[in-house]
Amino acid sequence: MAADDPQSPLDRLRRRRQQAAEQWRNRLAHVDALPQLTVLGLLSGLLAGGVIVAFRLAVEGPLGHWLPLSGENFEGLDAHWRFFLPVAGALLIALLFIGLNRRHHPTGILHVLDRLHNHQGRLPKGNFFTQFCGGVLALLSGQSAGREGPVVHLGAASASQLGQWLQLPNNSLRPLVACGVAAAIAASFNTPMAGVIFAMEVVLMEYTIAGFIPVILAAVAGTTITQLVFGPDIVFTEGQQLTGNLSELPLMAGLGLLVAIAASAYIRLHTGCVQLTRQWPIGWRLVLAGLIGGVGGLLVPQVMGMGYDTIDSALAGQFTWQLLVLILVAKLIITGIVLGLGIPGGVIGPCLVMGACLGGAAGSAAGLLPGEVSESGVYVILGMAAMMGAVLNAPLAAMVAIMELTYNPGILFPGMLVVVVACLITRWLFRCEGLFSTLLELEGKSNRPKLMQQLLSRTGVRSLMHRRYCHSECTLTRKQARAMLKLQPEWIVLQSKQLLVKPADLMRYLEQEAEDRPSEGAEPADQEETLDLMAIPATRLEMTSISPNANLYEAWQALNQTQVDALYVPSIGGGISGLLTREQIETYYRL
Repeated sequence: MAADDPQSPLDRLRRRRQQAAEQWRNRLAHVDALPQLTVLGLLSGLLAGGVIVAFRLAVEGPLGHWLPLSGENFEGLDAHWRFFLPVAGALLIALLFIGLNRRHHPTGILHVLDRLHNHQGRLPKGNFFTQFCGGVLALLSGQSAGREGPVVHLGAASASQLGQWLQLPNNSLRPLVACGVAAAIAASFNTPMAGVIFAMEVVLMEYTIAGFIPVILAAVAGTTITQLVFGPDIVFTEGQQLTGNLSELPLMAGLGLLVAIAASAYIRLHTGCVQLTRQWPIGWRLVLAGLIGGVGGLLVPQVMGMGYDTIDSALAGQFTWQLLVLILVAKLIITGIVLGLGIPGGVIGPCLVMGACLGGAAGSAAGLLPGEVSESGVYVILGMAAMMGAVLNAPLAAMVAIMELTYNPGILFPGMLVVVVACLITRWLFRCEGLFSTLLELEGKSNRPKLMQQLLSRTGVRSLMHRRYCHSECTLTRKQARAMLKLQPEWIVLQSKQLLVKPADLMRYLEQEAEDRPSEGAEPADQEETLDLMAIPATRLEMTSISPNANLYEAWQALNQTQVDALYVPSIGGGISGLLTREQIETYYRL
């Protein structure tokens, strides 16, 4: 019986906990809630890091037992296995997708960008499940795909689900998603700096102090988790001591041009495949992808899997230029078609393989020229960075990623030139935006938020809403009106009419009425007479409700969609916790 008593200790404890949670959410609604976001960034990083470790173990554990010599050596399998594995994996993925609701099919970085920019960072659980299972099946079956797309989705969804479970304001979900992405990239590749830059440049698309610090801490947390489990290994050990010469800068600029051609071809192939087959049944698309992947594995086994062993061989100079060109062409065509058909894998790993093969072939050709030329491994690294930067339109993330993957800071100087040349030519000469921007445009969805959207999305409605207001009926006595005005409310709420009335207008009406009376300065005799707030000359704003977790951009959209000029924020008890007007949002944006 004590637990049911409204004055019981348990009830008081529950009420205090709710009040503390509301205060925490109110603080997070402000644009400068750095301490709170930092704590949440750490929690998001730990959660995302744990999820990515589980994902990696689900993939690397079986492959380490099945494949000969190493967990990426699909080339060592017999020919029939190289064909059968991609086909069988695609069939299983098709069964998975057919059994799921259509709204849970979107996965990968594209899905994260869509949910971040068009759905306030709310990533559903169903798509998380699809990505985890589909990504594991794709990588286990040797599809020509990377693990970056799956890990970015899983990390972002983990952080988003944490925020949704805590019922945080939507403006704080955006930095949480970035924290999850940074931690996922860091946990997947042991590259914390690349995780931070990727999250800010590709996903969040903005740089703020309040955004950077939580994201950095999340990347540190993700890296710590992965190093505790897998150790502090360098992904590409062969590239540590490779540096270029100043005399080769023209050759490196030429490599940037070649990469731009390959990147543009890949973007057009991938997007063209999506556009051509988007109306096909998902099952048939995935089966076709499996067949194409199987044929590719049969003819050019190096296209199977993530391909990091192929990059190591290219860095070590173990391939002829003819084989490198063959792998490049096969990887470009098969990856573009397979991912375009819907295999839930990542594109960054294949981009690194394509760039490595193109760079290795260019380096081999440069070695035939008179004079001293760097090892072909230098061009392999430069090609990797340029291809990733050009396809994703993310030059900074690409350079930092390559530096951390090889632990070779000396490659940054020539890498900057090659990446800039490749990105410029891809975008301005071949008119190819980044892959994800192009795909979102094909779906008719917004990708790059406008300045107004960016600014208003950082702040929650709780931080700006009016909290001083009075409820009133439409008719009240003059005495009641004067007593209400003594409270100095910012608005008078006529909830039965869903209207707001300006107190200044009511005060002006009462003062004018007093001046018009013959007994000037005397207290009116008819204090109990009623007045109608709907009849006096006053500014009245129609209002509708908005979620307390909404940000200012959502509030702006709600005002425009409902054609009203005010919003009220409901409280937990069913009343009103605050008011927000169109004028407030416009003033905030102009400032």
